[in-house]
Amino acid sequence: MHWLATAADRIESGVMRRFHPLFWTVNFPRPMMATVVNSAADALDVTLVFCTRNDLAGLIWDSVDQYDHPLMAYETRRDYRDCVLSFRWRSTNLPGLTAINGPTLTIEGRDAAGHARVWYVRLWNYAVGSASDAVITLDFNNLAGGFLLPGEADPVYPGDIDRLFLSLMPEAYVPGDTAPISGGPVTARLQISALKVTGGGSVMTVGDSYVPLHGAGLANGYDDSCNLVPERILRNARMLGYSGWIDHYVGMSHYFHLMWSAGEGRFVVDPAVTLNAACEAWHEAFFRAARSYGFKVIVSLSFELFNAHAPEAWKQRTHNGSAALTGWDPPSTLLAPTNGAAMEYLGDVFLSFLDMQDDAGGEIHAQIGEPWWWYQIAGDSAPCFYDAATTALYTAETGLAVPAKHLTIFETPTVAQVAYLDWLGTKLGAATLGLRDVVRAAYPAANISLLFFTPQVLNAAAPMVKRVNLPVMSWAYPAFDCLDVEDYDYLIEGDWAAHEAGLDAVTAALGYGAENSRYFAGFVLTAGHPEIWERIDQAMDLAHRRRFSATIVWAFSQIMRDGFVHFAIEEDEVSGFHEVRFPEGISFGSSGGPKFATTVVETVSGHETRNLEWAEARAEYDVGTGVRSEADLAALIAFFRARRGRAFGFRFRDWSDDRSGAPGLTPTALDQAIGTGSGAKTTFQLVKRYESGGEIQQRVIRKPVAGSVKIALGGVVKTSGWSVDSVTGVVSFASAPPNGVAVTAGFLFDVPVRFRDDRLAVTAENFCAGAAPDVGLVEIRV
Repeated sequence: MHWLATAADRIESGVMRRFHPLFWTVNFPRPMMATVVNSAADALDVTLVFCTRNDLAGLIWDSVDQYDHPLMAYETRRDYRDCVLSFRWRSTNLPGLTAINGPTLTIEGRDAAGHARVWYVRLWNYAVGSASDAVITLDFNNLAGGFLLPGEADPVYPGDIDRLFLSLMPEAYVPGDTAPISGGPVTARLQISALKVTGGGSVMTVGDSYVPLHGAGLANGYDDSCNLVPERILRNARMLGYSGWIDHYVGMSHYFHLMWSAGEGRFVVDPAVTLNAACEAWHEAFFRAARSYGFKVIVSLSFELFNAHAPEAWKQRTHNGSAALTGWDPPSTLLAPTNGAAMEYLGDVFLSFLDMQDDAGGEIHAQIGEPWWWYQIAGDSAPCFYDAATTALYTAETGLAVPAKHLTIFETPTVAQVAYLDWLGTKLGAATLGLRDVVRAAYPAANISLLFFTPQVLNAAAPMVKRVNLPVMSWAYPAFDCLDVEDYDYLIEGDWAAHEAGLDAVTAALGYGAENSRYFAGFVLTAGHPEIWERIDQAMDLAHRRRFSATIVWAFSQIMRDGFVHFAIEEDEVSGFHEVRFPEGISFGSSGGPKFATTVVETVSGHETRNLEWAEARAEYDVGTGVRSEADLAALIAFFRARRGRAFGFRFRDWSDDRSGAPGLTPTALDQAIGTGSGAKTTFQLVKRYESGGEIQQRVIRKPVAGSVKIALGGVVKTSGWSVDSVTGVVSFASAPPNGVAVTAGFLFDVPVRFRDDRLAVTAENFCAGAAPDVGLVEIRV
C-alpha cells in the first residue's frame, strides 16, 4: 500500500539548528563539477573541479527545503532576524577572501517593502584571519552588501530571504571568459568547520516521522543527487522504511574527469583519470554513511555516457554514422561493446568505485546496468550497430564484409544480416562477461549482477532488438550471481499482461530463480502522475508474490518530489504459518470463494469507470455452515485456539477448487504448464491457469498436497529426477530440463488462510438451537 504525502501529513517534528551541515547543497554549470559532504556535526567540505576560467559554483542554503521528503523536510523560514552564523573558512586553490572577485555571499530575497532584491556581501568584511584561513561571523541583523564598508554599504533586510549563495570560483577566474584553464582542470577545496548558529532565529523544526520497515530497497542515481550531502539521502531512505539494499547508479554525466581536446574544441573524458575529485569525495562519504545506516550498496555502472564529453570513437552509430543518442536533454550516448578502449575504461571506473566501497568496509556488490545495442528511440528507430570499431572487428573475426545496413529496427533481416546480428549479440555478452571478470579478479567474493530491461525482449515488431540484446549463452545462470529486472515502460502504461510476460520470458530464457533475482519498480519521470505510483506499488506487491529476493524502488529523487510512502499491510502477511489443514469434515460444508477488489465510480452521465485494486483474487470463506455436530464445534474451538486466532495461517481445502484439472477428476502430469526448459533453469513454480473468453488468470500455487504432484517433460511423465517443496510449491530438478522442453504438472492443493477475527463467537446453547456460527477465513499471501 502507499500514499503520496504532503507536509500536512507530517506526524512528528523535531528541532535543529539553522544551517545544519546536512542540508547545504551545491550548484554549478557544466563542465565543472562540485560536491559537498558533512565531515562532522559542525563541519562540511566542498570539493570543486574547475575546467574554464569562467566557472562559478555556489554553496547554497535554501529557506525552502526543495530536496527532502515532505515528511522529513525542514520548515520554511525566510526570516533570518536575530540569527548569527559563524564558521571557520579554510580554502585551497580558491581566490583569497581579500580578492576583488573573491568569495561572496549572495543573498536573494525582498526588502522591507516587498520588492525583490539581491545583496552581495563581501565575506572579507566579516572575517578575522588570513585570506585563506579565517573565522567569519555574519550577524543578519547587522549585515550589509558592498565591497568597501561603510562607504558602499547596502544594508540587508533579513526578514524575507529566499536563498543564500556562497560563490566559489577558480583562482584564474575571469567573468565571461570560457577558455579552458591553462594546464588542465584544477581541483579546489573549501572546509567550513566550527559552524555555530546563535540567537532567537537559530532554531527551526524538521520532519522526524518514521515509516515502519517494509522490506523494500531504494535506487538512487548520482547524477540526480550529486548536489546533496550523501547522508541526507540515507537519512530519508531510512526514515521512509527502506532497508537492505541501496542500488546506486553512478550515472553517466558527473563521475568522469575531463581533459581539453584542442583539436575538437571541447572537453572529453580523460581515460587516464577515471573519476574526478569531487565525485571521489562524495562517494567516500556515501559509502561510509551507507554502512553506518546499515545499507548494502549495489554499485551500478552502465554503457551510457554524456554525449557532449564522450570520445567520438567510443560511440555506437547508425548506418549513416549518427551517434547513438538517448531521449535525455542534453542527451547521453551508448558505448560500443566492441570498443576495447571504452570497455577498458568502464572496467577501470568500476574498480575505482568498488575500491572506495571496500575502503569503507562495505560488501562488494556490482551491477552491470542495462547493457544493450541502442536504437534511436527519439528519432527514426535506426539501429546503432555500425560504428567503425564494430564493423572492422566483424570483418577481422569472420572474414566477411558487413552486410547491408539496417535503416530501422523493423526490417526483416536477410540470412547474412542475421549472422551479423547474432555476432553482435555475442559481442555484447562478451563485453559484460569481461566487466564481470575485471571485478571478480579484484574482488573474488564480489556479488555481481546484470540489470535487464524486459521490454527489449518483447517488441514483436522488432525481433532484431531481442536477437542482439539477449545473448542467452553468455548470460544464462550462473553467469552472474543475480539477475536484476526492470520494466518501467510497462508500469507507466499499466500493461500488466506485458509485465508478467516479460518476467516469464527472461526467467525462462536465462534460468535465474526468484532467489537469484531482484525486481526494480519505477519510475515517474515528471510530477503529477499518481496513477503511475499506484502501478509501482502494485508491481512491488506482485514482485513479492513472485518471491523475488528483493524489490527495489526507482528512484530517490522522484520519491522525494512526489512524497511517495510505501508501507506493508500487516493483515496480508501473518506472523507465522502452521503447515496443518483445517478439519476437512467442517470445510466440506463451508461456503465461499475468490474475491476481487474493484473501485467503481459512476459519472453524472451514467457511465462508470472501474479500477482493479488487486491483480489476483483473494478468497474468503465462511466455515460456520460446516459445523454440524458438537464434535465439529469442539474441533473448531481447538483449532482456533491452536492458531491463536488470526496470528497463524494454515491450510484450507476449497472443495470447489482444489486440483490442477477439472473438478472431480484425478490430476494428471499434463494438466498445467509451469514453464519451459532452458538447459540451465532447475526450479519451476507450480501454477494454475483459469481461462475464459480469451482472458487468462494465473494463480501461483504455494501449498500443494504432499504426494499429489505429478510431473512431465515434453509430455513424458517423470517419476524421478525431481522433487517438490510442499511448503512453497517449487519443483526442483536434479538436471535442468533441455532447452525448449515443456514442463507440466498435476496436483492437489490447499489455500493458505487465516481466521478473519480474533474472537470466535459461538456457544453450545446457540448451536443446539440451530444457529450456525459465523466463522470467517481469509486467504493470505505466503
